[in-house]
Amino acid sequence: MKFSTLFLTRMLPVGLAFGTAWAVRGQIGHEYGATWAAAIGILTAIALSGREDWYKRLPIIVVLGAIAWGAGGMISYGKIVGYSHAPDLLNTGYGMLMLTIVGGLYGFMGGGIVGLTLESTPARKVDWASLFTQMAGGGYLFWGTFIHQLEWFMTPPRSELWAACMGASLALGWYIYRNGYTRALRTAWYSSLGAGFGFGFGVFLQRAGHASGIKFNWWNVMEYSIGFFSGLGLAFSLFTRKWPKTVAPDKTSNLFGWIFLLVLLPVINLIEAVQFEKLVKQGASLNAADTEQFASSWILTAWILSVLFAIALSYYYKPGKLNGSKNKTIGFTLLYLTWYILISNIISATWLHSKFDSQHLYWVNLLVIAIILFKDKTVSVSFEEEADSDRRWKAHLVKCWGIALLIILLAASLAITFSYSHRGAQLRFE
Repeated sequence: MKFSTLFLTRMLPVGLAFGTAWAVRGQIGHEYGATWAAAIGILTAIALSGREDWYKRLPIIVVLGAIAWGAGGMISYGKIVGYSHAPDLLNTGYGMLMLTIVGGLYGFMGGGIVGLTLESTPARKVDWASLFTQMAGGGYLFWGTFIHQLEWFMTPPRSELWAACMGASLALGWYIYRNGYTRALRTAWYSSLGAGFGFGFGVFLQRAGHASGIKFNWWNVMEYSIGFFSGLGLAFSLFTRKWPKTVAPDKTSNLFGWIFLLVLLPVINLIEAVQFEKLVKQGASLNAADTEQFASSWILTAWILSVLFAIALSYYYKPGKLNGSKNKTIGFTLLYLTWYILISNIISATWLHSKFDSQHLYWVNLLVIAIILFKDKTVSVSFEEEADSDRRWKAHLVKCWGIALLIILLAASLAITFSYSHRGAQLRFE
């Protein structure tokens, strides 16, 4: 498959879906929002694979990968974004590089776990209990050593749980490496590259957007950037390797996976994100006669819509069944993204405002994604043969990381020339 074809038919749709979902996550927030967004990106990649063995294990692949990706949502990065708006190169460069690290941690954990679920075979199964125990231990030890003992703070006085994610990532990487899961290691690193670059470059786009004077949700642009490049990295790693036939699907695991995707994750997001106080403020901004009634009505609407979506998706792609197909997976992916967008629209009371904003662009993205997915006629992906050695892809990865970091530093140098000051700017170094 030529790179141009690979980009247009595989990488671009995954990037668009992941980017749109992550932009929505900017409205939802935290680990639970990131998990839903990651689920949509992973779903899109699987939908395009043409792999029946992946379709049959879809729930558990998506759930494990999404939870790992979403775990990065515990990292506090608000002040780091503030450093990226500083007037000097030292603070701006520090902020952008730290966001690159934060994004890289998202991608490494998420991509690594996705890779492991796909590379687990009957002859060599992943010991998930051992892996997750090692990741938890690694996270605690790294945090305890570098934060509690050495006090290497990235974003004081905020939470320093980036260190826990770093320790978990190191434990994951060591497990993958010593057990010889080369495809999973490659997926972890390319996903990390995409997410890391997307976050560091995204804050540059945010700063440039503010400097332009154009009224827009530039925070959302940054969120879209990390999602879009995450999708590119994940898709590139998946679709440029030949993967073995994965382990047989388990009906019980699939059932629990569907329960998580259709019940548990939406319920958590609704409880945490569709908040009464937020909607009261939305009602006040719209001059609603009774702001509390306005908020209650929209909360009820969100729950009713969610119940209807859960029922429809359960009927469409029956939980526990092992008969997944490409068209069903595409349909599920699009409906799952639609559901997420609607929740975001409700929180923002999007269709009650007269002004145009990023919320409306989500629907444009959804339409483009749907066209690309349904236009794709490939029955089964023709994966590249593994002609390149480990040394070759690692050299390519190092080069790509070098270019990415150079672009981030150049972007930081350019950013401080903008005639603009942000009220949220922070100084890490006086």
